Amino acid sequence: MTNSPLPFDPSASAPHKPVLLREMLEHLNPAEGEIIVDGTFGAGGYSRAILDHAPCTLYGIDRDPSAVATGTKLAADYDGRFHMVEGCFGDMATLLPAHGVAQVDGIVLDIGVSSMQIDQADRGFSFRTDGPLDMRMSMSGPSAADFVNTAEEEDIANVIYRFGEERASRKVAHKIVEMRAETPFTSTGQLASAVRSVVRKAKDGIDPATRTFQGLRIHVNDELGELDRALNAAETILKPGGRLVVVTFHSLEDRLVKTFFKERCGDPRKQSRRLPGEPEAAKPTFSTLSRKVVTAQKDELRANPRARSAKLRAAERNDLPSTAAKKTGGAA
Repeated sequence: MTNSPLPFDPSASAPHKPVLLREMLEHLNPAEGEIIVDGTFGAGGYSRAILDHAPCTLYGIDRDPSAVATGTKLAADYDGRFHMVEGCFGDMATLLPAHGVAQVDGIVLDIGVSSMQIDQADRGFSFRTDGPLDMRMSMSGPSAADFVNTAEEEDIANVIYRFGEERASRKVAHKIVEMRAETPFTSTGQLASAVRSVVRKAKDGIDPATRTFQGLRIHVNDELGELDRALNAAETILKPGGRLVVVTFHSLEDRLVKTFFKERCGDPRKQSRRLPGEPEAAKPTFSTLSRKVVTAQKDELRANPRARSAKLRAAERNDLPSTAAKKTGGAA
């Protein structure tokens, strides 16, 4: 991996500013002839940067039809080096072989909702602008409105508490059930008002509806399950020497990624301090590319406040069989 820092360019050809772009390229380190996967294509900011950085081939994956449309147009700019794949990034181990790709040299994942999706009121992700209470990235399946209008009060409370980390989740759930008995929820404005009526405004100025909307969005799109499946898929399809780079924006995602890397990269101290009779720890399938979590530098923070919560973790695949292959007795 190159140690020379890339200049930070706050401008972007995509509708949003890709976060930790410089650091992503340093750790992913795409090279000529390699096959790279952008598992969360979004508006294409990362994909464009990777394709411009090296003469590689890139596969972008996204389940959002609007992102797929953007990627389809992007393909014309890169003369056969870019391919758009519609689907969930957690399914990359089956999506890519269907396109003739068995193993890859690098994978990047930028987890969470994109600013492009938030800015579109009709997608229902934002509590700042009124729109249909939707939140579906794929625009298919049960929506946020379906969930809050039909789920049991306890289930609503659990989702908001677990995925939104909202302490007042029981109050919020009770208010939702109380209000839907009179009028079903159909808009983001309705839901935001309901939450604000029972949750106090935080001292830091964060909107009281923030955590509830986050929790519902993660639940509706199974975001943590998707991330878990993607991490395991990456272990399966990365070549020896292949790099996995993951950017997250809140603690639930980062905790999952941190745990995965800790388990797969291993701890040399534990290998040498095993007690007599204690089973041998699984041999690591990755090695970490950065000792500490990577965060945005001052120049990027000034240009893009969204980068404040971003965390990047990266690791390199070795030649040992994947954990899944070990469990089933199959090949990597």
